[in-house]
Amino acid sequence: MIGAVALALAISGFGGDEAIPAPLRVMALDQCADQFVLALAPDAELGLSPRADDPDSWLRAQAEGHRRVRPTLEAAVGFGPDVAVRYWGGDPRLLAALKRDGVRTVTITDAADMDGVRANIRAVAEAVSAVERGEALIARMDSRLAKAEGTGRGRKAVYVTAGGFTTGPGSLMDAVLRAAGFRNGVERPGYQPLGLEGVLLTPPALFVKGFFDLARSDWRGAGRHPMMRRAMQGRTAAELPGAVLTCPAWFAADAAAQLAEQAS
Repeated sequence: MIGAVALALAISGFGGDEAIPAPLRVMALDQCADQFVLALAPDAELGLSPRADDPDSWLRAQAEGHRRVRPTLEAAVGFGPDVAVRYWGGDPRLLAALKRDGVRTVTITDAADMDGVRANIRAVAEAVSAVERGEALIARMDSRLAKAEGTGRGRKAVYVTAGGFTTGPGSLMDAVLRAAGFRNGVERPGYQPLGLEGVLLTPPALFVKGFFDLARSDWRGAGRHPMMRRAMQGRTAAELPGAVLTCPAWFAADAAAQLAEQAS
């Protein structure tokens, strides 16, 4: 059904006896996908997620004026996408329908390093016929990483969110710390509670804060506890905005650059 709607919309105008091709119709199924399609397919007919202009959306300004489409089967039928992009969005019923109707669907992977981010960019760029734009985005990303390199001088730092969580090796945030020249003070892999007691007993040399700029983000989270605030006082290397941390995308390099700029 989705494919039939897309086909009907593709024959949208005529110049003499020749059909004028309609622009590519690209649907983003979640906020992370919004960032990719806005950057790589700005001239396409975009159906963005309802969260495209939220405060933690990196390209929220660019989302203005674009259509919002809920990630449901009914909404997808009405929009008729040629390509769907997703990170986590879309329920099984929608994904099955997209596959059945031949809509090309590309999934952004949960990248744990900068190579994984580059692969995400290339996958989406190829799907929306924007390979050159994708390579330009990667070049910009690499330039930002080059500027950040070595700033931390091997110092140990611990990432902490407003909710009191941190991350060890094998995560994109760990890659951000390393890209800026820091060593991760968390040794256990994966995302995990930082633990107020451990911080008070053996406070890290440096903290890198994330998501503290979002007033409604984990307002009562452990990261905002008065004792945690006291432990971080005078030990904060940088405070990164939530928008730069929400997605395994090229702006992970901007997070590294911001960390390097603030820490220097």
